Amino acid sequence: MATQQIFSPLPGIFYRKPAPDKPAYKSDGDVVADSDTIGLIEVMKSFNEVKAGAAGKILRFLAENEEPVMAGQPIAEIDV
Repeated sequence: MATQQIFSPLPGIFYRKPAPDKPAYKSDGDVVADSDTIGLIEVMKSFNEVKAGAAGKILRFLAENEEPVMAGQPIAEIDV
């Protein structure tokens, strides 16, 4: 298997949960499909879904919940 990174499509705040009182979309070790949502990027009160982009298993998240991220910044690694 090869490791692939998932990159932030936009600069903003990365959220691993859909809401503060909800569980994370995905956690380390979870299996994902390419269309699965792994988090959200908030830009000026607009929320944009971040998709896995490949099928595999999440090795680890590189960005924490509510962490500012830049466009192109790696936010997770998956085994594909």
